[in-house]
Amino acid sequence: MAVTIYGIKNCDTMKKARSWLEEHEVAYQFHDYKALGIDRARLEAWIDQAGLDTVLNRAGTTFRKLPDAERQNLTRERAIALMREQPSMIKRPILEAGGKLLIGFKPEIYAGTFDG
Repeated sequence: MAVTIYGIKNCDTMKKARSWLEEHEVAYQFHDYKALGIDRARLEAWIDQAGLDTVLNRAGTTFRKLPDAERQNLTRERAIALMREQPSMIKRPILEAGGKLLIGFKPEIYAGTFDG
């Protein structure tokens, strides 16, 4: 199964997810948003599958620094543009594995996907 994990190298949650994958001997490729960016088509596919509220990191400081009016009236198009400009606004990690999309890191969900 091809596994790609998307995120930012220095994120603590990313480190936990990558450590879990390594401890469970799951081979994966790492795509660093900061170094490689993210294409619009992939963001749209994630949003179509999981929803904008799941993909957009509203809890992060980058999102919270937006003006109130922009945060409250955020359209899908503007959210995609912001996530491409500032990848810190994308939840982490996002993992694609054999057609599955896992957003965020929960060891029990990873175990159900890879150990089952």
